[in-house]
Amino acid sequence: MRENTKLKKFSLNSTAKKTFKLNNIKNNLIIFIYPKDNTPGCTLESLDFKKKYSQFKKYKTDIVGISKDSIESHKKFQNKYNFPFELLSDENIKVIKMLKAWGEKRLYGKKFMGVKRTTILVDKKLKILKVWNNVKVKGHVERVLDFVKKINE
Repeated sequence: MRENTKLKKFSLNSTAKKTFKLNNIKNNLIIFIYPKDNTPGCTLESLDFKKKYSQFKKYKTDIVGISKDSIESHKKFQNKYNFPFELLSDENIKVIKMLKAWGEKRLYGKKFMGVKRTTILVDKKLKILKVWNNVKVKGHVERVLDFVKKINE
């Protein structure tokens, strides 16, 4: 993913009981790709986006989360924490791979393939404004919000 290039259109099943289509967005959009529902880091990141949701909306910026979990898993996760944004399911990891958020990871010295925590900001014309790769959760949402504020000055 490169900034100032156009993001390819995609569609995924959504917790909003409809298919999410990227080409239907009306505002800037934050796409945060995370490894797994109900895990500590993913829960914290999602809750941070929830806490700042109204501030993002003030800057006409919408939010969606994507993981390879099923819609059923997403619905339980969303209901448990009352997230105000849609969660999208990419069980076949096609979109996650397209977004360059799939790759080799390490845990306790073992190598494996998995979802790399990534956040992408696109405008309503699908131009990539910013990409955050290999995201560390602590302070991340604040950095994203600061960037959104800066581009809206």
